[in-house]
Amino acid sequence: MVNTTIEGYLGKRADCKKSRLPAKLDLIQSGTGLFLGLFMWAHMIFVATILLGKDAFNTVVHIMELRFLSSSPYMTYTTTVVACAVLIIFFVHAALGMRKLPVNWRQWRLYRGHATRMNHGDTSLWWIQACTGFIMFFLGSAHLIIIATSDGLSADMSSQRVFTHFMWLFYLVLLFCVELHGGIGLYRLCMKWGWFEGKDPKATRKKLKRAKWIISIFFLALGLLSLAAFLKIGYYNFNNIDGNSWQTSAYTMEAK
Repeated sequence: MVNTTIEGYLGKRADCKKSRLPAKLDLIQSGTGLFLGLFMWAHMIFVATILLGKDAFNTVVHIMELRFLSSSPYMTYTTTVVACAVLIIFFVHAALGMRKLPVNWRQWRLYRGHATRMNHGDTSLWWIQACTGFIMFFLGSAHLIIIATSDGLSADMSSQRVFTHFMWLFYLVLLFCVELHGGIGLYRLCMKWGWFEGKDPKATRKKLKRAKWIISIFFLALGLLSLAAFLKIGYYNFNNIDGNSWQTSAYTMEAK
């Protein structure tokens, strides 16, 4: 108990050795961030299959939910399990990330003074990442909970969710926050751990920063096109299909 108290005040143990806990927490934060960043890119590619048509999107859902193994409606719980697992990792990453946010006026002044004196681009990127991460904590959690508690996935059900109740605005904000936060996060991971460092770190930094913006612009464009496709399908269904039949089940997909 005494050792824990001393470590809490001084950041080192009673034997004057620095605690390894911050490094371990940083490693966990980096690992969860890497997983979520790569998952985000895979998720965006999956969602973008709507650009190939409803059948293409539904086919991917069919494969992702392992319905080729069984026609049981309980196979939709695959989505629930995945969404819950990602939500837990998301909360762990968010909790670890909040350790580094300025939580009082003194810390805020220290950050602003450091940012002003250094005038470094990566410091500004960190602030963008912090702000988008704060917004994502609420919007991202809501999105994952919606997916985890849904009756299933299909192009019509997703388009209905996007089209009604101004949910397109919700997903528009979430799209920009996710892409900016994830892209900056993966870039900062590469810089922090020295991945792809090469012989010239400065040249590598420029290349990674350029690649980050190219990838972010690509996924933002892909996300906007996908959102527009869902809105188009939702608008068509709303005007041409009876409201009761619009609740298309995730299980009723045309066989390929």
